[in-house]
Amino acid sequence: MTSTSFDVEKIRKDFPVFSRELPDGRPLVYLDSGNSSQKPNQVIETMREHLALHYSNVGRAMHVLGAESTDAYEGARDKIAGFVGAPSRDEVIFTKNASEALNLLAYSFGNPANTDPRFTLGPGDEIVISEMEHHSNIVPWQLLAQRTGATLKWFGVTDEGRLDYDPALITERTKIVSIAHQSNVLGTVNPVAEVAARAHEVGALIALDASQSVPHHPVDMTELGADFVAFTGHKMVGPSGIGVLWGRAELLESMPPFLGGGEMIEAVWMDHSTYAPIPHKFEAGTPPIVEAIGLGAAVDYLTEVGLDAIEAHERELTAYALEALREVPTLRVIGPETLEGRGATVSFTLEGIHPHDVGQILDDQFGVAVRVGHHCARPLHLRFGIPATTRASFYLYNTTGEIDALVRGLHHVQKVFA
Repeated sequence: MTSTSFDVEKIRKDFPVFSRELPDGRPLVYLDSGNSSQKPNQVIETMREHLALHYSNVGRAMHVLGAESTDAYEGARDKIAGFVGAPSRDEVIFTKNASEALNLLAYSFGNPANTDPRFTLGPGDEIVISEMEHHSNIVPWQLLAQRTGATLKWFGVTDEGRLDYDPALITERTKIVSIAHQSNVLGTVNPVAEVAARAHEVGALIALDASQSVPHHPVDMTELGADFVAFTGHKMVGPSGIGVLWGRAELLESMPPFLGGGEMIEAVWMDHSTYAPIPHKFEAGTPPIVEAIGLGAAVDYLTEVGLDAIEAHERELTAYALEALREVPTLRVIGPETLEGRGATVSFTLEGIHPHDVGQILDDQFGVAVRVGHHCARPLHLRFGIPATTRASFYLYNTTGEIDALVRGLHHVQKVFA
């Protein structure tokens, strides 16, 4: 069973990994795209061709290869800006991943080099996050609170896996609110417009970790209402080693550099330096050139397939999975059990069976690749009183037949531990 308007078998042919067999001739059932997605030929070949025929450093070599490489690198920035509806290409900052993007942002708050009062942070000021965050959206803010004496606060999570949103938590003392657009464990899509409106009402800024949403749903920076958005390439059929921080231009212009070195400068003297305009102010040294070009190719691929079509396909898969998993005795879904306000990530526990055992049996005997552990979201698991979960996450190349394979594997796991 697959969508009649979505040719998933044609899409799967674009991904060479699905042509391989696992040991003992088992087919690969890859249900771990929330961790990292597989890569299509179009991305692989674009990167291979650039390395083979066009590679040079960017922004500094006055020859044909330098021009070609710079054009391809900056062309990728244009593609990504268009993909996420950024008002300006200069608002797209290349980082090595979403973690670096969020650390870059946190570095600006309370930094004496930043005199913008919106970034001034000290004792009595507040940082607001949530209990469902990935560690990448917790630890940088913990470090910022330790560095400045500010207070770290957070929204809780309901028993159903929804954000326990209380607008009163955001006060006149709040300087930054940073939450996930979509949870990497629960699949929950948060009410970011409502949170952003409240943050702006009190003069605070708002950042979103959109690593789990940009690959799966149409996202427009002008419509989200956020001031900053971080996402990563390897979850959106692109390569690892490349991520993005989008920010409103006037905010980025007021922020000090995160790293110093070549290419981010305007001029250097022995006692001081001036800095390049955005985006290059934040891209010190030789950047991940081929990775950025690969991300541009990933954006081309996702655009050709269509984010609306991908989202509809994933909703079918998620609805099918939520229904099929109900057949598995003692299985408990951690997160929303309906399609409303959720994405294509389903985490669960099996009573009396550790997720590590679940994952190993699924892999060894059924070729089903899922993620097990706390998924870099330990506080969320502590909130639910569990050490770990098993997570199945779906993408454009998955089928309902693969969900059937997951369910068969889970029934077998229960027999093993009966």
